[in-house]
Amino acid sequence: MPDLVHVTYKQTGKSKKTNEYGMREMQARAYDARTAQYLLIKAPPASGKSRALMFIGLDKLRNQDIKKVIVAVPERSIGNSFSSTDLKTYGFFEDWKPNPVYNLCTPGGEKSKVNAFINFLKSDEEILICTHATLRFAFDAIEEKDLNDTLLAIDEFHHVSADATNRLGEVLRTIMEKSNAHIVAMTGSYFRGDSVPVLLPEDEAKFIKVKYDYYEQLNGYEYLKSLGIGYHFYRGKYTGAIHEILDESKKTIIHIPSVNSGESEKEKYEEVNRIIDSLGELDYQDPTTGILYVKSKDTGRTLKIADLVNDNQKDRDKIQNYLRGINDADDIDIIIALGMAKEGFDWPYCEHALTVGYRGSLTEIIQIIGRATRDSKNKNHAQFTNLIAQPDAADDEVKLSVNNMLKAITASLLMEQVLAPNFKFKTKDDFKDYDSDEDEENEANEGDENHIYIRGFKEPSTQKVSNIIESDLNDLKAKVLQDDDMIKAMPGNVEPEVINQVLIPKIIRETYPDLTEEEVEEVRQHIVVDSVVKNGTIEEQGDKRFIKMADSFVNIEDIHIDLIDSINPFQKAFEILSKSVTASVFRAIQETIDASRITMTEEEAIILWPKIKDWVQKTGNQPDIKSLDPKEKRMAEAVIFLKELKRKQKQNV
Repeated sequence: MPDLVHVTYKQTGKSKKTNEYGMREMQARAYDARTAQYLLIKAPPASGKSRALMFIGLDKLRNQDIKKVIVAVPERSIGNSFSSTDLKTYGFFEDWKPNPVYNLCTPGGEKSKVNAFINFLKSDEEILICTHATLRFAFDAIEEKDLNDTLLAIDEFHHVSADATNRLGEVLRTIMEKSNAHIVAMTGSYFRGDSVPVLLPEDEAKFIKVKYDYYEQLNGYEYLKSLGIGYHFYRGKYTGAIHEILDESKKTIIHIPSVNSGESEKEKYEEVNRIIDSLGELDYQDPTTGILYVKSKDTGRTLKIADLVNDNQKDRDKIQNYLRGINDADDIDIIIALGMAKEGFDWPYCEHALTVGYRGSLTEIIQIIGRATRDSKNKNHAQFTNLIAQPDAADDEVKLSVNNMLKAITASLLMEQVLAPNFKFKTKDDFKDYDSDEDEENEANEGDENHIYIRGFKEPSTQKVSNIIESDLNDLKAKVLQDDDMIKAMPGNVEPEVINQVLIPKIIRETYPDLTEEEVEEVRQHIVVDSVVKNGTIEEQGDKRFIKMADSFVNIEDIHIDLIDSINPFQKAFEILSKSVTASVFRAIQETIDASRITMTEEEAIILWPKIKDWVQKTGNQPDIKSLDPKEKRMAEAVIFLKELKRKQKQNV
């Protein structure tokens, strides 16, 4: 199956160039905000977040009266990213030199690590590295004031949650409330994949946000030129289909499904064996490194395979030690993992991230794709492929399969938007006077391909809205795209105006309950406009630019917000799906969605009423509830709903 998303980059080298302090572009941007007490760094994998923390931490230790730096990572293997690093050679004023005694990302029980944590706070040592778990356990053994004058850095910050049962979130809130500690939070994506926010709005407002987006990162590479995102649908067991897309000539990470997922065959060790059998015959396993040597049945060459699914800690440590020492593309060919090799795992030579099963979290998808998007001279293309179970109409789990498939497609479309260059949207005023400096700037921007002017468009009226649009737009889109009502609306059985003016504002209000209706509308317009434009195609004809949005092809200078509101921003997902599966599977998908169609609201019925009148005028008939046309059927439901609403209103008079 061809890629659903294919993005090409310019290889400017900008994101890898360093300034006079040895800082890359993202790191310099984060360092500029180093005096903030609470700092949130949102940047993609491989952008250099760990080193950015080193620069900031050392500055706080030397210039901001901070006495200690504590770095917390989600798992032990990631602690290696914060080991001793030479910074002075490249222009910074000091090297990062943590004492190995206080690197607690090592084998051993939590009790001894908590004791080491407490000893660190009492000692003259300045840097400690530990896991999120150790931080949680240690917090139970200390007072909040013990963290005064300390910088707490939390890597992979999306593991925090505002949910009262999330212990890490509770620890963070208490530290912020009862100590003067500084906090640096780092993540590749702020979206957790559930409905619980990472931080409560009042806590999040205290953070200064530094954002570095995926497009900036990949466009600034030297070697990587393109990235593809694709899906492959299978029937039966995934281990019987994986050979169809597993190219042994590509350096590949395979993430098999969780044992709790529908795609799992419930025997993870056997699944690994079947994948290896599909590649060839096991020759031997190196007793020192744990690496498997497999003779390919297709080419006869020997493949080096790392099995990270194995739960034996001693064996896994051997393999991880080997992987940490890789310095050549030929050192490993394929890595098979389950929960590992996602966050903070560095294998620059990886060309293909092959993932089995639907991943509900955009953050997890970003992390997995990030394994293949490191810049390395052995590749000019990176690939992410999701192997997804195809819905079977006779299967009791067809509804779950359909939802997973639709959410997987929408996630890929969101990734397309994450990976695309950003546009600046402005209000187009045909009556403006260009005498002012601002208007002269606007006039100059009208010729800039990244600026798009839209009639009737509302620009941010408050700093709160500006911050959401600047830092949270993709995460908010992810929430919209993964919403169950949005998934059910996708096939076109709900009018675009309902999606844009009813469903999306509802999600915005739930996410940001403190926004006014005017602010909600400003955020809504940015979501819809950004989605429609990025899903469209911009073409140049002479000195004019045109944009194809759904079935509309218009001069980019003539865009009006009303036109954009008439387009389903997520229509492309269902169009892609209809071309990717057989007619019988597509029918099963439609039937499943029809059976769980969203409940009619008064707002939707009011929007549909003019369309119903047009329908009656054009056809001479009322819309038919039994129609095979989902839009006609929906209009018929609206007629029934409005009649019932009118009846209830008369009863209440």
